[in-house]
Amino acid sequence: MKRSKHRGHKEDRNGDEPAVLETENLDRQGMFMGGGLDLDTISVASVTAVTTNVSNKRSKPDIKMEPSSGRPVDYQVSVTVIEARQLIGLNMDPMVCVEIGEDKKYTSMKESTNCPYYNEYFVFDFHVPPDVMFDKILKLSVIHSKNLLRSGTLVGTFKLDVGTIYTQPEHQFYHKWALLSDPDDITAGCKGYVKCDVAVVAKGDTIKTPHKANESDEDDIEGNLLIPEGVPAERQWARYYLKIYRAEGLPRMNTSIMANVKKAFIGENKDLVDPYVQVQFAGQKGKTSVQKSCYEPIWNEQIVFTEMFPPLCKRMKIQLRDSDKVNDVAIGTHFLDLRKISNDGDKGFLPTLGPAWVNMYGSTRTYSLMDEYQELNEGLGEGVSFRARLLISLGVEILDPSSPEVASSTEAQVEGVPNISETATGKVEEFFLFGSFLEATMIDRKIGDKPINFEVTIGYYGNEMDGIVQTKTKGKRGGGDGDEEETELIHNSSEEEMDDDGDLTSVATTPPMKPVITDRNYFHLPYFERKPCIYIKSWWQDQRRRLYNANIIDNIAYKLEDGLNDVQEIIKTEKSYPERRLRGVLEELSHGCSQFLALANKDQNQSGKTKLDRERLKLCMSEVEAIGQQAKAMRSQVKKSTVRDKIKLAQNFLSKLRFLADEPQHSIPDVFIWMISNGKRIAYARVPSKDILYSSIDEERGKECGKVKTIFLRIPGKKGFGPAGWTVQSKIEIYLWLGLNRQRKDYLSGLPNGFEENKLSKGPGMPCSPPISLTYMMKQIFQLRVHMYQARSLFAADSTGLSDPFARVFFSTQSQVTEVLAETLCPTWDQLLVFENVELFGEANELRDDPPIIVIEIYDQDTVGKADFMGRTFAKPVVKMADEHYGPPRFPPQLEYYQIYRGNCTAGEMLAAFELLQIGPNGKADLPPIDGPTDMDRGPLLPVPLGIRPVLSKYRIEVLFWGLRDLKRVNLAQVDRPRVDIECAGKGVQSALIPNYKKNPNFSTLVKWFEVDLPENELLHPPLNIRVVDCRAFGRYTLVGSNAVTSLRKFIYRATDKQANNWSSNTTEEIIVVSMESDPAFKKMDTVVKLDSCSDAVVKVEDDDKDGKGKKKKRKKGDETEEEELDESMLDWWSKYFASIETLTEALKAQEAALSDSEDKDDADITDGGDIKPDDSPVKGTKRGKGKKKKMTFDPFEKKKPKLDELKVYPKELESEFDNFEDWLHSFNLFRGKAGDDDDQNAADEDRIVGKFKGSMCMYKVSDDLPRDMNFDSNMGMFQNIPHNDPINVLVRIYVIRATDLHPADINGKADPYIAIKLGKTEIKDKENYISKQLNPLFGKSFDVEATFPMDSTLTVSIYDWDLVGTDDLIGETKLDLENRFYSKHRATCGLACNYAIHGYNVWRDPLKPTQILAKLCKDGKLDGPHYGPGGRVKVENRVFMAQTEIEDENGLKKQTDEHLALTVLKHWEDIPRVGCKLAPEHVETRPLLHPDKPGIEQGRIEMWVDMFPKDMTAPGPALDISPRKPKKFELRVIIWNTDEVVLEDDDIFTGEKSSDIFVRGWLKGQQEDKQDTDVHYHSITGEGNFNWRFVYPFDYLMAEEKIVISKKESMFAWDETEYKIPARLNLQVWDADHFSADDFLGAIELDLNRFPRGAKTPKQCTIEMVTNEAEMPCVSIFKQKRIKGWWPFVARNEDDEFELTGKVEAELHLLTGEEAEKSPVGEGRNEPEPLEKPNRPDTSLLWFLTPFKAIKQLVCTQYKWLTIKIVTALLLLAMLALFLYSMPGYMIKKMLGA
Repeated sequence: MKRSKHRGHKEDRNGDEPAVLETENLDRQGMFMGGGLDLDTISVASVTAVTTNVSNKRSKPDIKMEPSSGRPVDYQVSVTVIEARQLIGLNMDPMVCVEIGEDKKYTSMKESTNCPYYNEYFVFDFHVPPDVMFDKILKLSVIHSKNLLRSGTLVGTFKLDVGTIYTQPEHQFYHKWALLSDPDDITAGCKGYVKCDVAVVAKGDTIKTPHKANESDEDDIEGNLLIPEGVPAERQWARYYLKIYRAEGLPRMNTSIMANVKKAFIGENKDLVDPYVQVQFAGQKGKTSVQKSCYEPIWNEQIVFTEMFPPLCKRMKIQLRDSDKVNDVAIGTHFLDLRKISNDGDKGFLPTLGPAWVNMYGSTRTYSLMDEYQELNEGLGEGVSFRARLLISLGVEILDPSSPEVASSTEAQVEGVPNISETATGKVEEFFLFGSFLEATMIDRKIGDKPINFEVTIGYYGNEMDGIVQTKTKGKRGGGDGDEEETELIHNSSEEEMDDDGDLTSVATTPPMKPVITDRNYFHLPYFERKPCIYIKSWWQDQRRRLYNANIIDNIAYKLEDGLNDVQEIIKTEKSYPERRLRGVLEELSHGCSQFLALANKDQNQSGKTKLDRERLKLCMSEVEAIGQQAKAMRSQVKKSTVRDKIKLAQNFLSKLRFLADEPQHSIPDVFIWMISNGKRIAYARVPSKDILYSSIDEERGKECGKVKTIFLRIPGKKGFGPAGWTVQSKIEIYLWLGLNRQRKDYLSGLPNGFEENKLSKGPGMPCSPPISLTYMMKQIFQLRVHMYQARSLFAADSTGLSDPFARVFFSTQSQVTEVLAETLCPTWDQLLVFENVELFGEANELRDDPPIIVIEIYDQDTVGKADFMGRTFAKPVVKMADEHYGPPRFPPQLEYYQIYRGNCTAGEMLAAFELLQIGPNGKADLPPIDGPTDMDRGPLLPVPLGIRPVLSKYRIEVLFWGLRDLKRVNLAQVDRPRVDIECAGKGVQSALIPNYKKNPNFSTLVKWFEVDLPENELLHPPLNIRVVDCRAFGRYTLVGSNAVTSLRKFIYRATDKQANNWSSNTTEEIIVVSMESDPAFKKMDTVVKLDSCSDAVVKVEDDDKDGKGKKKKRKKGDETEEEELDESMLDWWSKYFASIETLTEALKAQEAALSDSEDKDDADITDGGDIKPDDSPVKGTKRGKGKKKKMTFDPFEKKKPKLDELKVYPKELESEFDNFEDWLHSFNLFRGKAGDDDDQNAADEDRIVGKFKGSMCMYKVSDDLPRDMNFDSNMGMFQNIPHNDPINVLVRIYVIRATDLHPADINGKADPYIAIKLGKTEIKDKENYISKQLNPLFGKSFDVEATFPMDSTLTVSIYDWDLVGTDDLIGETKLDLENRFYSKHRATCGLACNYAIHGYNVWRDPLKPTQILAKLCKDGKLDGPHYGPGGRVKVENRVFMAQTEIEDENGLKKQTDEHLALTVLKHWEDIPRVGCKLAPEHVETRPLLHPDKPGIEQGRIEMWVDMFPKDMTAPGPALDISPRKPKKFELRVIIWNTDEVVLEDDDIFTGEKSSDIFVRGWLKGQQEDKQDTDVHYHSITGEGNFNWRFVYPFDYLMAEEKIVISKKESMFAWDETEYKIPARLNLQVWDADHFSADDFLGAIELDLNRFPRGAKTPKQCTIEMVTNEAEMPCVSIFKQKRIKGWWPFVARNEDDEFELTGKVEAELHLLTGEEAEKSPVGEGRNEPEPLEKPNRPDTSLLWFLTPFKAIKQLVCTQYKWLTIKIVTALLLLAMLALFLYSMPGYMIKKMLGA
């Protein structure tokens, strides 16, 4: 198995995979080849710059410095509680409580309903680290009748952790049902459902609101439960048993040495630690007992949690704490991630763990009263030291709720468990850790020049500074001086090869050494040829197999990642054949997978294997095998066209492998390296032990075992955040090896060769001790040449928004700097730095394959004080040995881009090349000469030599200067006379001066140009700098702001258009007919669906529709509306809007279906054109199947819709659809001020923007003979046909439709929004028309504002919250750049309607008719046409379009017109050659609302559109009326005729027979206070009741939204009425009347007036199915039927939670409009007018008032005679006794006193 070790990575590749050869050899020459890829989107920096030639002796350094975990971030959790259904309990008053962590919010209380409708929105804001956030529990609970005085009773709760929500697609659950269960009674089953939306937004996330699905889709509760994909709908209760056995290695928690002395003498040990373990899971807490004063506590206890399974809370937090009288402190924390210890697949397993040790890390082990790193012990941030290890195991048992011994509460319980055997976790072995420090450089000067040493620890071994804790486990002692026992232990172990290994004192620290100065910022330690070593013996359970398997998977993952980076690099730098490299990568992956399968199953019989080990092994084997097979299959499908998609799939493999490699059961603790200066711990690094673990098999070995690793030490804890964490504390080159003591023979083999070992002299008998230092005999001398060419997009470090950058290059112990270039973010240093006499130790050929890395740091020079750090990057030099020829392919090296990092963020890129040349025996004479360009004289500075610097050509850059916008004040003064300077590669041009910015911010001269020498290779083009200066009095200039255009590629003029464009003139004979369909609206519909859907479900439906097969379904939902709808007078703008919204929803759904289909295709990995295989996982399959069926049922109705003309609803901003309208006019943001140091730089950049420059660039090589038109305006250069930039007056008409999901602004969780509009100096605040207490207000308003471009070009639409007192708060605002819209070729001034009409709801609103627009466009584009021909044809250039030519006017007369033809052309304008582009359709855009204080977090959205009409053209007509529809008045009359089979509740007192006193109660949902009751039918023995009683419910109804509108005051103190929209649902209930106690509830039914089951003709046919199986029943809508009569069932839930039939009611529903109701009024009950006749009831029911007397007589005289007599006698006796007791004391006293 063992491969030769010294072969480099490079050769390996070429040897194993021929597929890779071509690209590798082209490696250096083919580095840059032009190509057609759009590079603006990608940064060109080399991802793999460091990895280009890694060999086996060194491992890759980690570029990102700063720890990202533990830093607080902004989060916003929004929860909308929509409604609850099926709540268990009778006649309740429910409210919902939403709780996250400590925060609670409540909805309002709804009275007497089991299905309340709330629609309330809550927002929680947090600023905490991600770990803390994602462990918070979101808890929804329903509480019954809570009020001020009583806390109410809990109906049920639902819990899930925030992390689960965040991992959902789009970070949200939308319209899902949360299933409630009772935490105190787990046998009870489901307690009801709450429908809600939950979303978690971190800073910078955008949340897409999914399309509103069909109401009936969502009523399917089971199909829409609030659970992540893959969790079964039926979750069972389970018990989680966490057994905690013991802990060891606890740190000292005592305060002083005195305590130890005292303990030794008096035996008093109160200063030790009193540990206990606290576990938190799913919002519950459990604790073990406290073990008093004990370093090795043994608990043997288990904590039992009861929670649903699978749990929706992913992490269990186990914390070891020290009990203290004042406050308990955490010693260490460990998180158990249940996803890693369970698997939900078919062959999956329940969560299980151990028994295994888990290691806890936290702050340093030194005890101090104020521990500055205490947070680390709480589990926040990366631990900097080992704290303790804990032996635990976890098991889960699914409960059977029916079994009697199940405790019903979910409180955590603690029980004892038996002790566990010593060997249960594996056999204890002796491990040996060896390390050698080869170099320690870049030590921060701030540390001071006291002696520095390094300490290495593994677990509690090797920790010399803090004192070692002795572990008392049998026969083994950690470290220290326990010589006797240890020697004995070794002598007893027979298989030990090194019996006489006498050196037992571990050497864990290097000797202290005084640092030497490298340069102004850094020291280094002068190790020279003597390298200090450390070694540590430690004893751990031997669980290497776990680590080996993790390592194999890790190694596969690393290779895959490197390979993918390579492929991306090839694509990015446009080298050829990325697909070949990808094939090689996949080949390597499948090979690696098969190797894993061969190796992973070894040493199965090892002791200490746990169930999790076995299950994980099975899981890993099957997953890795699957990945291997998929990779193999994919390899054959990789083509040039599919490379990108396949890379995506390969990334999925990568994340899967990474997940599998993460081993949840620890064994050997991680290794920590500390730098100690003068006894103080300064900085640390943490190396996972598996990475340095040795195995004789290559694949199993850790990736850093026996290799030299470059490690950057960092500051521990919080101090390491932000700028402090970016400076390197120290860079060390260290060699580490960890393995069993008996495998020791190889431990030095990975070091660079040529050293001698220096050992501690131990006397002759003990030869085998490890060295304490190495002395290198061989050293090589090199010269390093660093070619620093340029950098771009650097960090802005000065307040001007620019920097004065210079670079500092470190190699070994030397450093040099480039010159400082003032005021630029894109310096071109063009400088060669030569490092002379660099001494490197080791053999020459090793150094050739594997040179040390070079660190380049970029700083900003300040006139005073220290230079500011701006970023850092690493590089590896290309090495030339003395005997090699300096020439191609490796030399001279190519310039490459290197990504610069600042903390974890990228901060620009640097273009440079590095070569390391060995100085041979002849000295420097052999080195290649340095030949710089001759024409440059820069004094002592050397320019980059010729072979390396790029080849230049002459380019001309033309600049279009349009204007400046939104300039802010600079140094408190307004900008008055600005000018723009453009500079590129040292040359530049200045714009004309704007004489008065306030009056006109546009430039007078539009186009200027300059010539400049630029590299031929476009990837190397320097950035172009735009700087705006303000010319002040006395010749002073102030910099206003600047922008660096990093990539000029999009501005390069490609002259290929010549040939491409001529075809239009030559080929005029060939005429292209653009096929159109007769009905464009239909056409649009089809295209929408077909485009987005791969599934044939949708398409089939159309056929059904055309054949009329879909009729029956349509009857249900769509048919009758159609007849009403198409009455033209009924239709308004809103009809059009809602139809369009529906189309959008359909399109989005189809898109999603297509997406999920394509994803499944990818999963199943099918060759092109393959069919979809049946899905493996049953859950997913069924779910999607359901979705498709649904689509088929509703589509036919949808397809009828297109008779309505529609507009286009964009779910985002219009500009994002049209590329920001930058088709010829670009906006460049100007920045000023220091860049923010936030993780996401974009958010911070917002504050730095000081204005915009509008203009454009065009660059081309000067040599090109450019095609000139006849009418070519030479002043305009390449910018022909652009409008002039003189001021222009425009009427801007803003339509605001509605806002959604606004952030609540008031305490009650609501807002009172109104619109404010600002454009230039005009401000409109629509304060009077605020909408009370609404987060989804419907505005329906239009505003006209007059504006003058360019002065007023930014429109701000804001939504404010109206407040009665105090100022109104801004909820959010959105800004539109109107100018770019106005001038854009996409013609976004007024959208094109989809049809031309001159009256009705779709009237043409542009003052220009389509024919005029078309004529203008043809004239501007110099097109031939339009020619209107007979037969409805029109010709433009060589395209022919067809459409109808007739139009109806108001009176229905037909007229001939060309408008339809013109409009057809306009709608297909993108098909026109040369000038075609998509024209903006009539549209509504959805814009996010943002708040300046909460950047990046959406505060809601607004739907709107803007029309613009220039004042110099015809005036537009009046604005469209989009005011919200007024609800229509309706009256619902319900006649309750009879009831039947009502359950009998009361027992008759004398006969004992059952009877009920029945009455019926009814109300419309949301109007509980208007509930109406019938009279009572007394004493019904059969359950039959006769009523003939009429309920009358007037209500206001919105037809379009199918909602009832209610306006009412929320409370007594409310200022105004609030409008609610509630689904139209009629509730009927049947009750049993009681005279003296509360009435008993018997049953209920809720009818959705839009869709309820048709009543049965007879009581016999009326069954419970009508409620339980509603979906299958024929349904009707009262709004279409108007009148309906029948029998409906009453249902209630029984004890088992099942529905049962409790009665039937015969009712008649009659719906009238308000006017009809006024014409024919009726009385309530049986009153006039139109009274109903009295019901014919049996007479018993009237004798109720005699019944009580009769009953009493019967009771007293017959049934209970004796009982009565007994009771009376007893009462008399009692009375006598009482009298006796009362008077006795008085008599006693009298007697005593002898009165």
